[in-house]
Amino acid sequence: MYIGSTGIDGLHHLVYEVVDNSIDEVLAGYCTDVDVILHKDGTVSVTDNGRGIPVDQHTEGVSALEVILTTLHAGGKFDSDAYKVSGGLHGVGVSVVNALSEMCRVDVRRDGKHHIQTFRRGIPTGPLETHGKSEDTGTTVTFLPDSEIFETTEMHFGVLATRLRELAFLNSGVRISIADEETGKKSEFHYEGGLAEFVKHMNHAKVTMSKDPVHFTVDRGDTVVEVALQYNDTYVENILSFANNIRTAEGGTHLVGFKAALTRTLNSYATKNNLFKGSGKDKITSISGDDTREGLTAVVSVNLTEPQFEGQTKGKLGNSEVKG
Repeated sequence: MYIGSTGIDGLHHLVYEVVDNSIDEVLAGYCTDVDVILHKDGTVSVTDNGRGIPVDQHTEGVSALEVILTTLHAGGKFDSDAYKVSGGLHGVGVSVVNALSEMCRVDVRRDGKHHIQTFRRGIPTGPLETHGKSEDTGTTVTFLPDSEIFETTEMHFGVLATRLRELAFLNSGVRISIADEETGKKSEFHYEGGLAEFVKHMNHAKVTMSKDPVHFTVDRGDTVVEVALQYNDTYVENILSFANNIRTAEGGTHLVGFKAALTRTLNSYATKNNLFKGSGKDKITSISGDDTREGLTAVVSVNLTEPQFEGQTKGKLGNSEVKG
């Protein structure tokens, strides 16, 4: 199962996969707005103002849109010239969402035209149709999760909002909104400060050791590493790690590298400035990694062209080049 499960986590993953396609457009520099709506009829729609999914005729005799929606690994993200980095489930996301939905409709605004194609349980109900002109660009994917597959089809606004807030922090400048027509709940996320604002948000109820987080970005070829960190007056370590916008709940090489670098840097600074106390056998010569992370709040985010994940749902990153 590409989405991990048929429970509530898998249900929410359908939304994440469609949103990830919009975020790919953000990363490529073509999208600034993403809107998610939970409709009263149980459908979910995700709209962006990107370039729009390609609709030109494919070599298989159908539209490129139909190929992308019905074929695994058919997305543009597998063309190295299309996206520098990409999230999603290795390009299978939208096609899997389509296959696991009773109904899926895709509206594409591209090249001055409005195109629509609908599907039922992954099968096209007809060919791509053009419905007039469009002055803007973008894609809207509307889907109804299949009640015969999922244990529940009721989306949780709070869970989705938390993930969308993360994406807004991770992609500074993008505006992401979510609305629930049934309850009237609405949230909008927009953060120009990126990970620094993320850390401030995580520390908002704590007494911090500095006014602002330490925040830096390092670009090495096709790999970008961004880190924000700030200490507070607790003894609790709170570190979140991400790879290509995907939360790596089990960590991985990027988190291992960050922890090792933090410990090494603090020990080096303390030694150079003669900060270790004691003498003789009682002299402290180093501090442990656990000690350096007491009261630490941090976010570590890496973007890579070829991320190597352990497991289909990407819980752990394995790329050695980000370990340092």
